Amino acid sequence: MSENKNTNVADLKQKYKKQSQFKEIFKRLLRNKSATAGAIVVILLLFMAIFADALHDYETQVIKQDIMNRLQSPSAEHWFGTDEMGRDIFARVCYGAKYSLLIGFTGAVTSLVLGIVLGAMAGFYGGKIDNIIMRFMDVLLAIPGTLLAIAIVASLGSSIRNLIIALSISGIPGMSRIVRSSVLTVKDQEYVEAARAIGANDRTIIFKHVLPNGMAPIIVQSTLRVASVILSAAGLSFLGLGVPAPHPEWGALLTNARAYIRDNSYMCLFPGLAIMITILSLNLLGDGLRDALDPKLK
Repeated sequence: MSENKNTNVADLKQKYKKQSQFKEIFKRLLRNKSATAGAIVVILLLFMAIFADALHDYETQVIKQDIMNRLQSPSAEHWFGTDEMGRDIFARVCYGAKYSLLIGFTGAVTSLVLGIVLGAMAGFYGGKIDNIIMRFMDVLLAIPGTLLAIAIVASLGSSIRNLIIALSISGIPGMSRIVRSSVLTVKDQEYVEAARAIGANDRTIIFKHVLPNGMAPIIVQSTLRVASVILSAAGLSFLGLGVPAPHPEWGALLTNARAYIRDNSYMCLFPGLAIMITILSLNLLGDGLRDALDPKLK
């Protein structure tokens, strides 16, 4: 009875300690004005992406053509102007957040999950497993990420799914190396040895004791990876290997607008600003998370 009571008290203390650490990290993040601004913009963009269909009707506002109103400059009626088909650029840029953020977050999460599995196995077990996994990652790292993505999309065809697959694969090597480094730093700590001594299996040790205590650099890198995927997706769309028409992904909007950049520069301006603001906000948030999670700043 006494032993169970002591265990419950220890669990409560550990839970309270984690809550206190989270509050301290959150407070430190809020004190960083640039990170807070980045977080607010990212939240607004996510809101715009999630509720894209409610904010703008796809059939009547996003893809419907109106040749009589083609190439109209920004005005009260069309805030960002209209494109060569008379479509409202404001609606298309806002709706395009749905595709750009979907690709960015899905690609980053996929790279994160696979990177965690491979990096954790390599770092925790070491030896031949580490050597095999890391040499394979070295092969992928030897190929430029953009070139690898181009090769995959060119082989599989242009689609949102294939674009996500390509950008996910190109991000796995970097993520797995960061996870491996975090695992190597943590796996020899006393609490890991204690867990092993009481009979915990490898999966429990990795996912309950090792990874949670080495997540800081992984979280930061994941945030920055979202920005990288969005930028790469826009670049591939600009090359004609990204999201196919008529989906208004930001890179695709730039591709359509480049023929009109001399006389109708606004067509390039607003999709470009959307990409720039998104990348900048994610980078500011990532830098803020790095500072907030850095133990040296406590």
